[in-house]
Amino acid sequence: MTQHLAAPSADAPAHQTGWWQDAVIYQVYPRSFADGNGDGMGDLAGVRGRLPYLKDLGVDAVWLSPFYASPQADAGYDVADYRAIDPMFGTLLDADGLIRDAHELGLRIIVDLVPNHSSDRHEWFRRALAEGPGSALRDRYHFRPGKGSDGELPPNDWESVFGGPAWTRTTDPDGTPGDWYLHLFAPEQPDFNWEHPAVADEFRSILRYWLDMGVDGFRVDVAHGLVKAEGLPDLGTHDQLKLLGNDVMPFFDQDGVHEIYRSWRTILDEYPGDRIAVAEAWTPTVERTANYVRPDEMHQAFNFQYLSTGWDAAELRAVIDASLDAMRPVGAPTTWVLSNHDVTRHATRFANPPGLGNQIRSAGDRELGLRRARAATLLMLALPGSAYVYQGEELGLPDVTDLPDEVRQDPSFFRAAGQDGFRDGCRVPIPWTREGSSYGFGSGGSWLPQPSGWGELSVQAQTGVEGSTLELYRAAIAARRAHPGLGAGSEVEWLDAPEGVLILARPGFVCTVNTTDSPVRIAVRGSVLLSSTPVVTDGAEFELPADTTVWWTV
Repeated sequence: MTQHLAAPSADAPAHQTGWWQDAVIYQVYPRSFADGNGDGMGDLAGVRGRLPYLKDLGVDAVWLSPFYASPQADAGYDVADYRAIDPMFGTLLDADGLIRDAHELGLRIIVDLVPNHSSDRHEWFRRALAEGPGSALRDRYHFRPGKGSDGELPPNDWESVFGGPAWTRTTDPDGTPGDWYLHLFAPEQPDFNWEHPAVADEFRSILRYWLDMGVDGFRVDVAHGLVKAEGLPDLGTHDQLKLLGNDVMPFFDQDGVHEIYRSWRTILDEYPGDRIAVAEAWTPTVERTANYVRPDEMHQAFNFQYLSTGWDAAELRAVIDASLDAMRPVGAPTTWVLSNHDVTRHATRFANPPGLGNQIRSAGDRELGLRRARAATLLMLALPGSAYVYQGEELGLPDVTDLPDEVRQDPSFFRAAGQDGFRDGCRVPIPWTREGSSYGFGSGGSWLPQPSGWGELSVQAQTGVEGSTLELYRAAIAARRAHPGLGAGSEVEWLDAPEGVLILARPGFVCTVNTTDSPVRIAVRGSVLLSSTPVVTDGAEFELPADTTVWWTV
């Protein structure tokens, strides 16, 4: 197997060196990437056929969102069988072939793992309901009697992230109302009880199953949610959704999760080839995020604080410094990400006024959003650590903000008190060709409607076109790999800059970023390596255009 293994950086502790330190990892949302059998739904065969494209893009690894057997109540994040492939995505043979082909191309494969909850169709949960009160399988979830004279009230005041109570009442086999079960997400996603040893044993087995299949790591969904506070205490507020990510909750970011990940690390370390775990951990601070990547736990954690930062120089510098400072003591790489399958694409976020959050239903100024997105990408790829790219962002895709309500499938859209529920907009299948019923996605249309004009943003339309967003990504990833001052590390040097401008230096390299809406005249920093918009250098100074990033070799 031929793979890019980064040399350890001088400022990375010896206990945390490996390919992930500077990896560019590409997220594939399988149902929206490529359709191999023409049924309108993306699948593993489609992904397998497009692996050469990802190799040419220059990424190091591919992260696949869930493809397990699932009723698809939450797009596969409700798993019924962790060792089976859902027929809509293919078979285990398809998964095996994909992993083998990726390795032959020098790409690593990271798969999603969903340990906080299962589907309500999981065999354990189905039997727990069928066997009724007293079933031993109920101890593997959080079943509790309700409050009130007849148990008619939920056991506590916790709210679902998708809106409404985090509890659903069951009906006993004799038809009478029964206990309640906990689901921090949809009712079809009952939470596991990680205090039960069978749950821990099962997931250690699942890890080994996929490691034996050859996967290179796991992205751990809701990594902060597995352990709940003892006694499941009331939170005491009815505005809980606004608190998420701002405080340690009795159901999120409990210290007990770290014992679980230490046990997983011992398994990962048994396998050759630097297998890794990546935490999706929404925490109040980057310092608490760092707890998940201590030397004996996971290898990476998503930097949601960075993703949530607006296009503002001072705010960006502050979150970059805080992120690097938090990860440096534990020797883990800082990660950088701008988009994923749960948030509005950054080309649309940056097209709108600041302060609207990460789920936006307004298209905004498309030209402005793309210009800022390109500049933000070059800033992200200049930073020390590992970067994540969400499928289609290399094409400059915006969110599809005008999907009619009748085609939406995001479960939170149907729960009025929940999130905005517009995640479908970033999940519309990506375009590969200028023309065709689904712009090359597949021969049978697409499961979410693609907008007219999608073909002009396609891979075919942008390949080989100077200045296209696709070619900018290809050039940036290649330059990042080739330049000795880029990639792994934990240090940046900030140079003096006008208000609204960032100038950061790394060995032999300078990055200048103008986040303002006006050009700024600054000093030339060396030879232009790459720029997000065209620039002209004319002596000792040059004009840095609005919303533009320039890379320099010095």
